[in-house]
Amino acid sequence: MGLLSRFSTFVKSKFSAMMDRAENPNETLDYSYNKQLEQLQNLRKSIADVVTSEKRLEMQQAQVNTQIEKLDSQARTAVQQNRDDLAREALTRKEALQQQITSFNDQIASLKAQQDKFVQMERRLSQRVESFRTQKEMVKATYNAAQAQVKIQESVTGISEEMKDVNLAMQRAQDKVTNMKARADAMDQLIDQGTLQEIGQPHMDDIDRQLAQLSTSSSVDSQLAQLKAQVQGQLPPVKDAQAIDAPKDSSTQEEQK
Repeated sequence: MGLLSRFSTFVKSKFSAMMDRAENPNETLDYSYNKQLEQLQNLRKSIADVVTSEKRLEMQQAQVNTQIEKLDSQARTAVQQNRDDLAREALTRKEALQQQITSFNDQIASLKAQQDKFVQMERRLSQRVESFRTQKEMVKATYNAAQAQVKIQESVTGISEEMKDVNLAMQRAQDKVTNMKARADAMDQLIDQGTLQEIGQPHMDDIDRQLAQLSTSSSVDSQLAQLKAQVQGQLPPVKDAQAIDAPKDSSTQEEQK
């Protein structure tokens, strides 16, 4: 297949798909029905034209018959007056007119046959158009019901064209919330790790943090040991850990001596 042929096939397929999406069955059915009505009207017009031609021939035939009767009367009058020459002339003209009458009869018979044929066609076409109209209305009603059902289902499921933008906006909002939460969690983790420091806090590197943790742990261990000694009666109760470590004054030391 050549490049031009492939391109032509591609264009036709795209155009067909576009037309299929744009096509409305209701409009297509109405258009087909109107075209059939137009054909029916044209057929009825043809029947009327045939009948008109037939009536025109019948009128012309009647006029010729009138002339024939007149010529026959003139021939009789000429014979009565011993004018055979005039009688012969009248009869000659009468004979020519009678040939026209025969031609009129043939044409009128042909038109009548054509009229009967058209009338039968008109009856069949009328029945077909009426049947198509009934079927068209049924199909349109079914299509409209299906279309309404699809719209309702699309609204419920959120897949309609109108809901696509709403769903996309909701998805974008959810993505933004997720990203912001992930960023906040990451910053909390970095602060805990010391990679970032809070505003107002002194800068501490990893060594400083480890030393601070050791100091805090040692202080806690010392307070825990003193608390256990107090509970076991080894040391007098004190208000806090600082009182235990505080140096005694000179008066107290002398009294104890």
